[in-house]
Amino acid sequence: MQKKIRIYLVDDHPLMRKGMAMTLESELEFDVVGQSETAEEAFQNIPDLKPDVAIIDISLPGMNGIELIKNLISQLPDLKILVVSRHDEELYAERAIRAGARGYLMKLEASDTLVSAIRRILNGQLYLSNEIGNQIIMKMTTNKGSNTNNPLEQLSDRELEVFELTGKGDSTKEIAKKLHVSVKTVESYRARIKDKLHLKSANDLLRRAVQWIERST
Repeated sequence: MQKKIRIYLVDDHPLMRKGMAMTLESELEFDVVGQSETAEEAFQNIPDLKPDVAIIDISLPGMNGIELIKNLISQLPDLKILVVSRHDEELYAERAIRAGARGYLMKLEASDTLVSAIRRILNGQLYLSNEIGNQIIMKMTTNKGSNTNNPLEQLSDRELEVFELTGKGDSTKEIAKKLHVSVKTVESYRARIKDKLHLKSANDLLRRAVQWIERST
């Protein structure tokens, strides 16, 4: 009997995990060996379970998905990681790939392309949309990995999440709920974003974030 591909799911939404597990286990070659809703739990379990593939969301309680990817790859360099996220690929794909992921898939597309994405990364290829993939390859081949022309490169992964959600019109309370942090923490992130982007007010931050989202979609 052919050895099954062992897969671990990390997403804080039970229904999302259930849907992905059903999609994967409908394929005879895949076996979902574990699930977590937090990065901390995943980081504890994955080294013991030794999956072939980890599917990770970016927005998780506590440690976020990008940090989890970096920590996992430092310990398990051969682990294949696919990010499945609601966050815009334009904003996060390059960060995920540089952290060690082998692919990036939007949640809205997951049910249609999840299986093919996993097969692709298992074959040693990257899985990205053509547009984003070409952008990343161009940067890497021209040695422009750190895009100094993009001021958002200064933002941490969590600050970028707050910036994105601000641009999409979420209130401070809504952002705090989505990122599983306090309102005060969101306010601190926004203060740091304003400082890094040299913005004077909350309105300046909102305007800049909305403009970025409109250009990215």
